[in-house]
Amino acid sequence: MALSKEQQTKMWAMLNQTRGQIGLTAYKDYIFGILFYKYLSEKATKWLEGVLRGKTWEEIYAQDPAKSLDYMKRNLGYAIQPGNFFSDWKAAIDEDQFNIGLMTDTFGHFNQQIALEAKGDFEGIFDGMRFDSADLGANAQARASVMISMIELLSAQEFDLSGGDDAISDIYEYLVAQFATVLASDMGQYYTPKEISTIMARILTHGREEEEKFSIYDPTVGSGSLLLTTASFMKHSHNRGMIKYYGQEKDATPYRLARMNLMMHGVEYNDISINHADTLESDWPDGVVDGRDNPRMFDAVMANPPYSAHWNSKDREDDPRWREYGVAPKTKADYAFLLHCLYHLEDNGRMAIILPHGVLFRGAAEGRIRKALIDRHQIEAVIGFPDKLFLNASIPVCVLILRKNRIASDILFIDASKDFEKLKNQKRLRQEDVEKIVETFVQRKEVEKYAHVATLEEIKENDYNLNIPRYVDTFEEEEPIDIVAVSQEITKINAEIKQAEAEFLSMLNELAVTPETKDLIEAAKGVFE
Repeated sequence: MALSKEQQTKMWAMLNQTRGQIGLTAYKDYIFGILFYKYLSEKATKWLEGVLRGKTWEEIYAQDPAKSLDYMKRNLGYAIQPGNFFSDWKAAIDEDQFNIGLMTDTFGHFNQQIALEAKGDFEGIFDGMRFDSADLGANAQARASVMISMIELLSAQEFDLSGGDDAISDIYEYLVAQFATVLASDMGQYYTPKEISTIMARILTHGREEEEKFSIYDPTVGSGSLLLTTASFMKHSHNRGMIKYYGQEKDATPYRLARMNLMMHGVEYNDISINHADTLESDWPDGVVDGRDNPRMFDAVMANPPYSAHWNSKDREDDPRWREYGVAPKTKADYAFLLHCLYHLEDNGRMAIILPHGVLFRGAAEGRIRKALIDRHQIEAVIGFPDKLFLNASIPVCVLILRKNRIASDILFIDASKDFEKLKNQKRLRQEDVEKIVETFVQRKEVEKYAHVATLEEIKENDYNLNIPRYVDTFEEEEPIDIVAVSQEITKINAEIKQAEAEFLSMLNELAVTPETKDLIEAAKGVFE
């Protein structure tokens, strides 16, 4: 069950009360890291309760430390030795025995106890926390004080994780969204509005919700929200091994957040493969191997890449991702990201990508790429959204839906730019707006002033320009003006004005004239003569 507004408000107020002088940018790394470690600790504790059979973890560990840790690693992908659990931190605080070295030792031990097959999922995941950092305080005592406040905060009822994966994911999602809101320039680029994520997810999974094996890939994974939302519409998403999650992210903070986010939503580490890499510079690891192209393909690909980013486009003509279409200009990487996604799409898969409207009509290299995609029938739909939906960008965006091997050559255009709820500084899609977009896509239907299915001939007549207003006419004609009625209304108003003037002059004539009021009365009369 989602957090109530009251819970959210209280949670955020508690966070602000505990951070002291730490800036939010630094604070988020610690609060997310400690929250995630609490989750791992409680998951390990629950697992131990099922396997210890009356003994304590301390007893089992004392008998054979290496064997005990290896057994936990085989089952969880990581191991936590006695004394290093979140509950041990809290106990040390309660007994006035806590010091900053306890946390340093804990994470040092944790990094040594990651299973080999789980290295990519856990390695470096706590690197955002530096316990010798001046961000926390000038000395060890000050830093310990900050850590104590965070641990006690996350021990409060509001951060209780015992409600299962739904409770955990609700807390995590709320915090990601809230930090993205207040740190829009820092985190906003990694956060896709839930409504747009839902539209993309429902389109990507349409007709395949029952499949037992499904792979999803986001090459600019951010916090992982697009992957999670897409998986949530698959019937078997909660079954281990059914959904495989893949992603790449070049920035360290969201790379850590994405892995935390997936695992705190109950995704097992061996179903996750997130790489720390620049997608355009480094293709998926099993792309070109020993000079031979061996690309990994995915059932659904989704992306919200940085808009019109600069990139190194030099000598890219032979890269298999762009070889058949052309290379995007160095000042606008939009089509480089799109073609990367398309390249890694299964033949029967579907992809969705969020891009600025410029990709629909800009010429030169982008025009040639767009023409190739249209001539190959690979663009299935273009959906236009309102502006101000995103935290870090006020421009309107569009979502392009593509498939590799379409037979039909038409393209569905949806203009959803007029449907939204206006907030203080932003706009938001309502549930009815989401439903309308998805229903229109699924039924692929014409809707006056909203959606149009354009033939290839129409698109060619428009010189391969996909600008939505060329295909969806949203112009609203004004009602014709009744000149006779307007003239009559003006005559009536003029008569009423003259009547009012006459009544006012009559009132002035009845006023008693004194030396002080004579000039004022004469001046007032002059206005109406």
